[in-house]
Amino acid sequence: MRPPRPRWEIPLYLALALLTGACLRLAFPNYDVYWLAAFALTPLLFALAREDSAKRRFLYGWMAGFVYWFWLCIWIQFVLQVHAYMGVFGSWGSFVLFSALKAIHLAVFAWLAGPLMWRAYAIPAIAALWVGLERTHGTFGFAWLDLGNAGINMSLPLRLAPYVGVYGLSFVFVMLSVAIAIVVLRYPRKHLWPLAALGVLYALPAVPQHFKASQQVLVVQPNVDTEKEWTLASETQAEQHLQVISDAFDARLVVWPELPAPFYYYDDPVFRQEAQHIARKHGYFLFGTVAHTPRNQPLNSAVLLGPQGNVIGRYDKVNLVPFGEFVPPLFSFVNRVTQEAGDFAPGHEIKVLPQPPNDLGVFICYESAFPDFVRQFARNGATVFFNLSNDGYFGHSAAREQHLLLVRMRAVENRRFIVRATNDGITASIDPAGRILRKLPLYQEVAALLPFDSVRSTTPYTQHGDWFAWSCLLIGVGLSLQTQLASRIRRSAS
Repeated sequence: MRPPRPRWEIPLYLALALLTGACLRLAFPNYDVYWLAAFALTPLLFALAREDSAKRRFLYGWMAGFVYWFWLCIWIQFVLQVHAYMGVFGSWGSFVLFSALKAIHLAVFAWLAGPLMWRAYAIPAIAALWVGLERTHGTFGFAWLDLGNAGINMSLPLRLAPYVGVYGLSFVFVMLSVAIAIVVLRYPRKHLWPLAALGVLYALPAVPQHFKASQQVLVVQPNVDTEKEWTLASETQAEQHLQVISDAFDARLVVWPELPAPFYYYDDPVFRQEAQHIARKHGYFLFGTVAHTPRNQPLNSAVLLGPQGNVIGRYDKVNLVPFGEFVPPLFSFVNRVTQEAGDFAPGHEIKVLPQPPNDLGVFICYESAFPDFVRQFARNGATVFFNLSNDGYFGHSAAREQHLLLVRMRAVENRRFIVRATNDGITASIDPAGRILRKLPLYQEVAALLPFDSVRSTTPYTQHGDWFAWSCLLIGVGLSLQTQLASRIRRSAS
């Protein structure tokens, strides 16, 4: 029979769980203490290793997850209050519920990881468990920053990104967190042997650091007020003003971002004529607009016009923003952020838009959070990526830098230049090493030529996707359940 638990033990473990949640958050913008990614899970893992109650392990993980998601995504409360008109109490209540639900992921991790801490294979098993569960975030409603994103400026672990995506970096960081916990717990040294596998990093080729950007694209950052009340006169004036800005530069391709303005190509003949003028003058015009399904449901779309002013192609956004473009059933009481009459309908096809000599992969706003989705554009032949976004709904929060971090990792995973066009920032050109070549100032109306180029080679991650992450899920969950089952059998036999 276990001796009575000291009074300080549970409060200590709760504090360690909270510390893990805080460390995870501090690894990301706007704090950017990125090296914490390699240590963030250590406090929680220490508590899990000493806790034999599955319920309390679940609680520790949930608390860490709640702190992390609440602090990381505090901007959601701002969106709900200011743009969804939910008021102070409604926005905070909805956001707390969101954070509580997202925390379940880390709670499940803690519940399953605890017994693995006692095993000699703890380091790879827990790393696999984390990566596998991390892959399910998008599957269960909301994807944002995976742990590996903190390593975008770490040249050594970044070598894994073109092979297994951001999940390879997450795997490395969790391995290190487990190893530190093992040292603190004074487990046998043989438990550290799996760290030898990190030597593989030195055998992988470094991410190339010199990419030639021989082309330029004109990107317009309109800085349109997200809360502007539009009239026919103000709409016409804004369209004409942006056309004049676009015509002031010499570029073969002009790009406008996703806009919080009623510039509807298919419904507005005046805007359609102006858009066709821009395409004829320059050669090609890529812009965000609202299209409709045959049932008249709105689509968040990117349209590419050609030299004759004709539609070359259109991509309809597949991954819609929760609360912004559709309301999850559990949150049916939440007002919609958009001005559309109903929920947006999702697109169903990944399209590559031809703009010789380039083939454009255009993903819209939040879709940058889905590694396996974005890589399919390159697999389908896209030689350069464009990310059209409206981050104006984020206010002046850290969400802008967080969003940019996601896009930078997609560049490394697929070895593609990415031109990011936004309404009021952060508009930027990113090279295939994830480095920012040029970034436009925030909250200003700006038009500028941004460098980019085409890349036709594909990475292993582009070709094969998330096999590593899904394999980790099977292995991590399988080992944990097997370990717990074996422990129960031994207790029953004794």
